[in-house]
Amino acid sequence: MSVYVVNSSNFKQEVLECDKPVVVDFWAGWCGPCMALSPIVDELSAETDKVKFCKLNVDEARDIAMEYGIMSIPTLMLFKSGDPVNVSVGLIDKEKLISFIRG
Repeated sequence: MSVYVVNSSNFKQEVLECDKPVVVDFWAGWCGPCMALSPIVDELSAETDKVKFCKLNVDEARDIAMEYGIMSIPTLMLFKSGDPVNVSVGLIDKEKLISFIRG
């Protein structure tokens, strides 16, 4: 499954109203660790269809980042039934990302 780009206008539909777990990668183009995490998220999204993966650029959707208290990036947030249930701040490897999703 591909990684979806979300922003202020489609966040509710793509993340909060999704019927499967959603991992949102809060990132920015100027963030080195974010760029290192991106291919890991892309790789895992290609390997599973049980979880939806989304990327949200915090510079383009500051309102969403503020609503969820994003203070550092990269931040991964796992949503289930529209609610945030797990958060990871900083660069993680693929194995830790899998563990993060499993809770």
